[in-house]
Amino acid sequence: MSYTALYRKFRPNTFASVIGQEHIIKTIKNQILTNRVSHAYLFCGTRGTGKTSTAKIFARAINCLSPKNGNPCNHCELCTAALENRSMNVIEIDAASNNGVDNIREIREEVKYPPTQGYYKVYIIDEVHMLSSGAFNALLKTLEEPPAHIVFILATTDPQKVPATILSRCQRFDFHRITTEEITQTLLNYMKTENIDVEEQALHYIARLGDGSMRDALSILDQCIAFYSDETLTLDKVLDVVGAVDNSILFSMTDAILQKDAVVIMDFIQQIMIQGRSITQFVTELIVHLRNILICNTIQDAFSLLDVSSEEYTQLQLQSKKLSKEECMYFIKTFSALQNDLKYASNERILLEVTLLKICSITQEKDIDAISAKLAALERQIKNGISFIPSTTTQIDNKAVSSSAVLKRPPALSQDRKTIKQQWQTIFQELENIPLKSVISHTSPEFKEETDQNLYIVCPTSVLQDIVKKNITLLQQKIEQYINKSVSLSVITKEEYDNWYCSIYGTTVQKTDEEAEFESLVGTFIPDVEFQE
Repeated sequence: MSYTALYRKFRPNTFASVIGQEHIIKTIKNQILTNRVSHAYLFCGTRGTGKTSTAKIFARAINCLSPKNGNPCNHCELCTAALENRSMNVIEIDAASNNGVDNIREIREEVKYPPTQGYYKVYIIDEVHMLSSGAFNALLKTLEEPPAHIVFILATTDPQKVPATILSRCQRFDFHRITTEEITQTLLNYMKTENIDVEEQALHYIARLGDGSMRDALSILDQCIAFYSDETLTLDKVLDVVGAVDNSILFSMTDAILQKDAVVIMDFIQQIMIQGRSITQFVTELIVHLRNILICNTIQDAFSLLDVSSEEYTQLQLQSKKLSKEECMYFIKTFSALQNDLKYASNERILLEVTLLKICSITQEKDIDAISAKLAALERQIKNGISFIPSTTTQIDNKAVSSSAVLKRPPALSQDRKTIKQQWQTIFQELENIPLKSVISHTSPEFKEETDQNLYIVCPTSVLQDIVKKNITLLQQKIEQYINKSVSLSVITKEEYDNWYCSIYGTTVQKTDEEAEFESLVGTFIPDVEFQE
């Protein structure tokens, strides 16, 4: 006898054996028990969730000669004929290959004739969204007012493509994705029936790969059993068959990415290639792993949202503390783009290596997400007590000042501002350069706003402004030494300061007699000399 695939062998034969669709099963059974069967149904949902199986059970139940609590008996003549696909009352049509107007016209002619046995003639049209627009139009009238002995069950994975005129004539039932736990438990029961030794951890991983589809999970399980015949099926063996990597690799790879350790990353890629793992599958698993970390990082108690074991959840929580939300989103975006590029890549390994090395040198990225991720990483380093003092230099008015010198002192506060204004002349008493000291005596320090951290050196003329700018580094050092705080200096003219003051307060700052006299004198002659300490 030929072998029957697991997904065909364990196809549900009663409503009770349909997994994860209790909201639909209860409604349909009540309709059968109360004799309120509708003339048209639309079953929607992703693949492998039980649409066609439920339709077949429903077709047998409404024709069964001895139904049991809304379920078909599966033993009477009509149920047996339907199970053996020889019933004249249950007509299955594949709309993908029979999508023309002529096919629907045939149905319109056939529905006139009542069933030779049973009560209803049931038409199950699978993938109904594949019908042409002409075929949909031909079906409209028959679907709206069919004979009393006709029931239409339309099944589709893409209800958005079904015209609204069809939707309005049907009772719609949305089939949910089957949860990982339900698939795992169902697979475990099937394996006990088949007397096959298998680890529950392996079945849980297969259920995750099924992504809510029982048929997909059974197909993967069937493949693994065939590969390891007469052996206990373990998680490692499942990973070998599907070309995936162990979760420990995902945790280790994420740690290496965080540490920007290119050597370790390249070693991991080498291991993946040697073990014959799929690059595409690895990237997919890594995206899911990063998504789990992001959820752990965002939601306090996220265990119910993740299809992971309690041990893996604990590991995710620990790793989420090392990774910011901005970094997670940047990594997910980067690997999602890589996942799309891998479809057209001739060498998947090179593409993966380039992407990972690019992440390791994130400072060179100009993308806003990359910059946000970098800033989040720096904030985490500072929060964890890791000192960060860049060795670059900052240009201040054409003078190079070490940024480490800027970061050594805390910034000046409100009290320090008052000290600078009150002690302005005292700060520069020890200047050995008398001409520069004289120039400073004719300037004044000003702070525009509380939120503006700049100290503005206000000069009576643009000539003095140029002199102060040339010696800005020296002046900054003197001020910081005096208050033991860091300051940021800007040099402006009295006219610029008055214009700002007038725009804010509506009046100008009145000049003293001394200032007016100095401005008249300084405009006459100022030697073109650079003052140096």
